[in-house]
Amino acid sequence: MTTELTQRRCEPCTAETPALKPPEIFKLHEKTSDWGITTGHKLVRTFECRDFVAAIDFVKRVADVAEVEDHHPNITIDYRKVTFTIWTHAIDDLSENDFILAAKIDAAFAEGGFAVE
Repeated sequence: MTTELTQRRCEPCTAETPALKPPEIFKLHEKTSDWGITTGHKLVRTFECRDFVAAIDFVKRVADVAEVEDHHPNITIDYRKVTFTIWTHAIDDLSENDFILAAKIDAAFAEGGFAVE
């Protein structure tokens, strides 16, 4: 997690928003290295929460962050595991917003006490 990315805001995207080039992706990925990058140009990370209720609370917290940023992840809940998949839907690729949201999700998890102890 990096404070630099968590302090930034997502910018509105359109179909004209340029997709990140590989060097830009690698630079930003260094700051969110717990996230995987799929061949389909998406960020993916699974978090393990202490129980089902903590998983739901974590998803609620991320939903609040996503609404503020107006950038929304795909979310899968499997009992106490929560997987987020992030990409910029308007361009079907990665933008800087995806890394900003990933960092904010990391921060929400770290600050929320959701993790298995």
